Amino acid sequence: MRFDRQLWAALARVIVVMVLTVPRAAGAADHVKIGVFPVAAALPYYVALKRGYFTEAGIEPETVVFTTPSLIVQSMVTGAVDATSNLVSIEGANINVRRPGTLKYIFLIGQNADHVFEQFVVRADSKVTRLADLRGTNLFTSPGPANTNLSKAILAKAGLKEGVDYHMLEQPMTVQIGALKSGNFEGGYTLEPMASIMIKSGVARRLEAGVISTYLIGDRSADAYAAGAALSDAFVAARPDVAARFAQAMFKGMNDVARDPQVRDYLVTDLNVAPDVVADVPMPYFIRTRDLTAKQIADFQKFIDIGVELSIVAGAIDVKSLLAPF
Repeated sequence: MRFDRQLWAALARVIVVMVLTVPRAAGAADHVKIGVFPVAAALPYYVALKRGYFTEAGIEPETVVFTTPSLIVQSMVTGAVDATSNLVSIEGANINVRRPGTLKYIFLIGQNADHVFEQFVVRADSKVTRLADLRGTNLFTSPGPANTNLSKAILAKAGLKEGVDYHMLEQPMTVQIGALKSGNFEGGYTLEPMASIMIKSGVARRLEAGVISTYLIGDRSADAYAAGAALSDAFVAARPDVAARFAQAMFKGMNDVARDPQVRDYLVTDLNVAPDVVADVPMPYFIRTRDLTAKQIADFQKFIDIGVELSIVAGAIDVKSLLAPF
């Protein structure tokens, strides 16, 4: 009997050592739910997913696809998702004003005339050559209150008043090509890669990109940090180690987007871009929030302040409170 007790004690010690020293990849992975809005800004997530960076970090990701950014915000508030691959920063700022401590961004996507992402397009046969020429037209805008209000504000800066000079209707990304083909719309405000898909197919042509920087921030060279990857504060508080590992995997995907042309393959497999369009899609520009310079933070503040002026953001907020320390 004494031998049995000694044997079991020895076995118990061995088991404890094995549990503590087993590689993380061989153990049970930590489940993380990620809200994804399927545009080019989500590319780092798909790179990290397909290249095994989450697996290496001991993360089991669950992809939850949304057709509008607003649903991602709601899901982060309720805890239905832990993080998002890409969320409009104005909507992130708004929820943090309404419910302080909801989320923080780990990296942002910068966009302007050189870092092409948001833009106005028109039908390929349109005679329009500048935003001011859109007077008397029907236009679409991409989904969500931020996209809708920003596109209208941009047109206002170009001298056009909604309901008087033009009419605008929100349209899901998936139906925007059909909207142009129908002839019911002259053009609209869209995002990548949808814009490149429209242009390559001969349905549309780019009217102007980087319109947020040019018309709203007032500096064509400034980056408009209009979206980015974020973690819910509740997720970080409850599972800080998991959140940190998730962020590191995302950073690997982000770095690959900047350095490896082969990531364009994921535009085909995960963002439904036809192979013959992939080479035409502008690669998004990402930056970790902890690496933002003082000027870049100031530009980010200007953009969020515009959201406050447009009543998209419920009140003033210091953008530094939106930046994660990872």
